[in-house]
Amino acid sequence: MNGNQQTRANNRAELTVRGLIVGVIITLVFTAANVYFGLKAGLTFSTSIPAAVISMAILRGFRDVTVQENNIVQTVASAAGTLSSIIFVLPGLIMIGWWTAFPFWISFAICALGGILGVMYSIPLRRALVTTSDLPYPEGVACAEVLKVGSSGDSEHASDIEHGRAGLLAVLWGSIVAAVFAVVVATQVFASDVAQTFRIGRKGAVSGYDFALSFALLAIGHLVGLSVGIAMLIGAVIGWGWGVPHYSSLVPDLTSSAAALAQTTWSHKVRFIGAGAIGVSAIWTLLKLVKPVASGLAGAMAASRARKAGKADTLPITERDIPIGIVGVVTLVCMVPIGWLLGYFGTSSGLGAHVGTLIIGGVAYVVLMSFFVSAVCGYMAGLIGSSNSPLSGIGILVVIGAALLLVLGVKPYVSPDAGKSLMAFALFTTAVIFNVAAIANNNLQDLKTGQLVDATPWKQQVALVIGVIAGAFVIPPVLDLVNHAYGFVGAPGAELRPNPLPAPQAGLISSLAQGVIAGDIDWSLIRTGGLIGVCIILLDEILARTTRHMRVPPLAVGLGIYLPTQSTLMIVVGAAAGWFFDQRANRNPRPEATKQLGVLLASGLIVGESVIGVVISAIVVFSGVAAPLALVGPGFETAGKIIGGLAFAVIAAVLYRWIWRLATANSNAR
Repeated sequence: MNGNQQTRANNRAELTVRGLIVGVIITLVFTAANVYFGLKAGLTFSTSIPAAVISMAILRGFRDVTVQENNIVQTVASAAGTLSSIIFVLPGLIMIGWWTAFPFWISFAICALGGILGVMYSIPLRRALVTTSDLPYPEGVACAEVLKVGSSGDSEHASDIEHGRAGLLAVLWGSIVAAVFAVVVATQVFASDVAQTFRIGRKGAVSGYDFALSFALLAIGHLVGLSVGIAMLIGAVIGWGWGVPHYSSLVPDLTSSAAALAQTTWSHKVRFIGAGAIGVSAIWTLLKLVKPVASGLAGAMAASRARKAGKADTLPITERDIPIGIVGVVTLVCMVPIGWLLGYFGTSSGLGAHVGTLIIGGVAYVVLMSFFVSAVCGYMAGLIGSSNSPLSGIGILVVIGAALLLVLGVKPYVSPDAGKSLMAFALFTTAVIFNVAAIANNNLQDLKTGQLVDATPWKQQVALVIGVIAGAFVIPPVLDLVNHAYGFVGAPGAELRPNPLPAPQAGLISSLAQGVIAGDIDWSLIRTGGLIGVCIILLDEILARTTRHMRVPPLAVGLGIYLPTQSTLMIVVGAAAGWFFDQRANRNPRPEATKQLGVLLASGLIVGESVIGVVISAIVVFSGVAAPLALVGPGFETAGKIIGGLAFAVIAAVLYRWIWRLATANSNAR
């Protein structure tokens, strides 16, 4: 970058007051919607792309708006939207009967401190996992394409976008089609998925499949590529081709429906196998990251030395992180209130005699485990996107580790009736680390977006901290609201409520803490998953040395086992569709431009479904009705599957055919 370009980059609108205000407002809405949606369905959605689209619509009227300023808005909003993943842990304290409500300041502190730590840990990881990595970052790339196309009419990036008008059409029509389809699904005229469970053989074994009719999942498959898609398919086959049939046949249950038995077997058996595979793959991933992370830290140190020598202006804009010294100070400062929180919680739970052990051990566990989960979650986000990264799988590993340490270090010295206190402390510690994981999982996507639009990393990192604090203010009152309005399944007194919220991940994680501390957890399942993980790692290394392109990412296989087929099979379909499209694009006179239009179409599909998902979630929250847009009753389910499935396949084919013709027409025009 020459001197004039550097000056323009320094003077452009980026971290502005208006951008921060817009980002915080979007944050309030998205976080509330995500909290409710996650408690009800067990899923949260990435808010980056919807926030970018809304930001461009709001700020378009300002003369000096830039793509980098819109990027700051989506950065703020995405940080807070991701922070809502704390719902996968914190309600567990209600479920075990420890809390009856969510105390505001304690809940706020957990979210804010964990989130800020997530931002700090992701700074050295940026160089390892974003700058020098070839990870696809599907959502980060999609968000960057949306920002650039949305700004291409009046920004300095206009010359950088292939087929500016065609790209904008691809995003717009992809968004419209995905949004309209999602609305029709909400009316229940189209089914949300095509699923079936069935019995196998005479022993009562069951299995099944579930293809979600989701254009967002199809698009994510297109973006992640064929290797990840095949790896997730292998995981799904292990889980549902072997795991569910095998474990359901061990304890025959002919009284339950096939669907109920399959769901129970997957939740209580196969998911733990997936957690074991993810755990081993995560450790392997971390070992492989040691060298690039060390290089990233060395780069951060070099940048710090350049600043001290008065050469900060010589650093490229895209390499200016928050100085590593400040990162270290902020991290240490955060540990003081975290230690106080752990001590306060330990004392109030009747473990005051061991409060020193709890504080020292708890802070050490937070420091070490936070870095581990930050690296692993960042890698998983780069692999398959932050929306589909199995944060609850990381939560499982963290809570098991916390509970084991309490069993070894504290349980022998307390009375037998202190089990619930130990469970609560394990969940409390897990909640802090889980926030670190959630933010690191999302932040690296945002930093990838920033890299692609030439944003300044330190400004993004400041925006991330602001987003975390804004979200931390919103989450406790929303959690308290839904707790008092609905309650959670499994919590004391929940059976008296008409429609308690399932909060499946929180239920699973709290039951794990209970199982480890009570000593009745089935470790054989986690060992089996670990063995599968080792085998997949060996297969991947063999392929790396014997083939040019084919790989089987071990984490993606673990995800395929751990996640429901509703989340994985449509990603596999999208990966295959994207591969066929790219192969055909290679025969086009301008193959890269054609492939880019495919990426923009996929980006639009994610935009449309994500934005309408926020709207429908808000309608559900404010109406108090589970399906407020439903036009048909339960008897229409079979017809909805047939009509919806055919419509989805036809629309997907038409979209790909249209984008191919659009690319061909633009190539011929040139």
